[in-house]
Amino acid sequence: MKVHWTDLAVKHLADIHEYIARTSPTYALRMVDRLTRRSQQIGSFPDSGRVVPGKNDPNLREVFEGPYRIVYRIKTDQIDVVAVIHGSRKWPTGKGA
Repeated sequence: MKVHWTDLAVKHLADIHEYIARTSPTYALRMVDRLTRRSQQIGSFPDSGRVVPGKNDPNLREVFEGPYRIVYRIKTDQIDVVAVIHGSRKWPTGKGA
């Protein structure tokens, strides 16, 4: 299944890269590579992630890669990666995914 990265998720990825690159540009590239490769796995196995706790939506799921949560929504024809959040952070409140 096709995996689409939303603008917000791409921004999160860029922010992660920028933050890590301050101390290790090499590790920053590796982490971004790991996160994007993990999204390819989601495309092959969309139900492999757990349902996001507290969201009560079986199509909103997450997988972990290192310390990061990759949050995605399963649609009929594609998967949307909606956020990449550090595991120590809480899910944003308000509108959105």
